[in-house]
Amino acid sequence: MNIDSRQHALLQRTFLDYQPTESFLDNPLVVQRAQGLYYWDTDGKRYFDAIGGIFVAILGHGHPRVVEAMQKQLEVLSFAPPMHGTADVTLDFVERLSQVTPGDLNFAKSFSGGSESIEAALKFARQYFRQSGRPSKYKFISRYQGYHGGTYGAMAASGTGKRKTPFEPHMTGFLKVFPPTYYRDRFSSWEECNRFCAQLFEDVIISEDPDTVAGIIVEPIGNTGGIITPTEEYFHMLRDICDRHDVLLIFDEIITGYARTGSMFAAQTFGTTPDIICGGKALSSGAIPLGALTAREGMAEAFRGDPEEARNFAHGHTYAGNPLACAVGIAVLDEIEASDLCARARERGAYLQTKLQELTKYGVVREVRGRGMLLGVELVRDTHTMEPFPELGIALKKTALENGLIMRIDPHWFAVAPALTISEGEIDELYSLIDKSISDALERVHHEK
Repeated sequence: MNIDSRQHALLQRTFLDYQPTESFLDNPLVVQRAQGLYYWDTDGKRYFDAIGGIFVAILGHGHPRVVEAMQKQLEVLSFAPPMHGTADVTLDFVERLSQVTPGDLNFAKSFSGGSESIEAALKFARQYFRQSGRPSKYKFISRYQGYHGGTYGAMAASGTGKRKTPFEPHMTGFLKVFPPTYYRDRFSSWEECNRFCAQLFEDVIISEDPDTVAGIIVEPIGNTGGIITPTEEYFHMLRDICDRHDVLLIFDEIITGYARTGSMFAAQTFGTTPDIICGGKALSSGAIPLGALTAREGMAEAFRGDPEEARNFAHGHTYAGNPLACAVGIAVLDEIEASDLCARARERGAYLQTKLQELTKYGVVREVRGRGMLLGVELVRDTHTMEPFPELGIALKKTALENGLIMRIDPHWFAVAPALTISEGEIDELYSLIDKSISDALERVHHEK
């Protein structure tokens, strides 16, 4: 697209997420409006939003239920004094969220997004153990290739090297194990590989001393590793390991939460209830910054006592529990249930997965994986050697935008996670754009050789 001299100058005065400004200026995208499944740039070109912006617009852009809820709340109350009280709609949100969480995860606190929710969970876990007589438990075990947010604690829990190294040294007490995909070619089956990788968590807990480990934190489906989708048994094993060693199991459901995987939470999709769930992104369908921490209700007792003790969760944010955001969150949850979008994610996701399997005709697809309407396609040079093919992913980033398609594209894989409101006809349109973009990318790569 074209940008004018003013926009060019302004782009030099800001930062774009995880990309050099110079590269962006070679192929810029400045969007002006959005509706449903589409964006339009300032030139009027339309783009199919195959990733919900960035896993957020689960109802599509400009959903009337969300817009109405925001407008109504804006007319009544948009901010409450957080150091003095709360808003009625914030309490309504706590009640509404607890109605859809698994097990007894009924203790809820909303924040401005996923990173804040992760930070809160880390602090909540450490303070929980400190105030329940086990102050030595402070370490967290997560996975390499996992991403938990851009704030400092969340970054320390993440396993994405290049996003972390500019800011080292990081906080202490964060340990990593490898995800199942790292070892998959060394085992006879995916199931066996997952058993080995789940056991690694217990090996680290024992080696570190269980009295020092507070929690395991994982994304049920690992985004930055390429939509890594473990087996259900993997999560059952993590639950058992945590129970044996008095360790909290924390699910980062910032991407997987709120119907994306075919259940309200991936915890339900995989049949494992954690102690804490961190959410964000789709909770507001991208209309306003919103995240949430939900924990087992009984854990809150560690933060209560006589007023003289001043026992409380020593954590807060200006926009935590924001009434405008909470009103939107309620509307999103209401729409998910009213339109049975969990079932829609399963049904439409199965159809989309079938379409994506057709890409194997190019001989560069190792695997299509994921659950519900969160799917990833791993790219390789050929399906015999499974050699990486980063040139293809790099070219695909360009050809997708040229063809009016917005996806999450890595040099080794791409992901699609469109709004759950998508129809089969729109899935066909999406597949056609992906198909053409891969064909164009392959042609470009072969031409450049």
